[in-house]
Amino acid sequence: MSATIEIRGLVKHFGPIKAVDGLTFDVSEGEVLGFLGPNGAGKSTTMKMATGFLTPTAGTVRVAGHDVGEDPVAAKSVLGYLPEGAPAYPDMTPLGFLRFIGEIRGLVGGALEQRIAEVVRRVHLEGIMRQPIETLSKGYKRRVGLAQALLHDPKVLIMDEPTDGLDPNQKHEVRSLIHEMGRSKAIVLSTHILEEVEAVCTRAIIITKGRIVFDGKPEELESQAPPSVTKNRLDWVFRKLTGGEKHPEPQLSAVGGRL
Repeated sequence: MSATIEIRGLVKHFGPIKAVDGLTFDVSEGEVLGFLGPNGAGKSTTMKMATGFLTPTAGTVRVAGHDVGEDPVAAKSVLGYLPEGAPAYPDMTPLGFLRFIGEIRGLVGGALEQRIAEVVRRVHLEGIMRQPIETLSKGYKRRVGLAQALLHDPKVLIMDEPTDGLDPNQKHEVRSLIHEMGRSKAIVLSTHILEEVEAVCTRAIIITKGRIVFDGKPEELESQAPPSVTKNRLDWVFRKLTGGEKHPEPQLSAVGGRL
């Protein structure tokens, strides 16, 4: 299967700090990739470069064949992005915000209203569509952000902490939605929640200090914990690979069959 997202040699410097250090990976239609790493590993910086919101120091990103740097309009037309934090324009209502985003995306009239109704239903925003965004809870703000990312039915979804601020029931609903959409889209979700990777991801990448230290299936990741670890096995491997703790056990493989 051909790759829908192609990232090659991605580098980002902030002065003397190398936030992202030569990342290369692909994501294909039907894959849900969990993009993991400790705070400061370069996750959000990578997401911003992949979506054209930040210019890389070196390297390229292609989305559905479109170079994000050279042809950003075409790339963004097939890309949905949920950034970290709340949506902009806090004085807008969710309805006004989604209409505004839809018009930017080229949706008008009945087609726009139909798409708004569909995403509102899918992310459960009924009942708050005419309240100012600034008055909403963190969970509702997150769902408004998710709605705008889905509005134009993109081939590619890149989401930074998609369940941040949601209660357990809301998390379950969003994870079910991601699982459903993952059958026909290429999805990348940045998260620090290991159970989220187990729940919805078909593949996981772990980065630390801007470099990939694991790329493989979630079950391959868990299998690297020794038999003596009987609880929180994913957490143990994550901390081992990212230098969170020192352990006496043998060296772990950095690869799940891809590097």
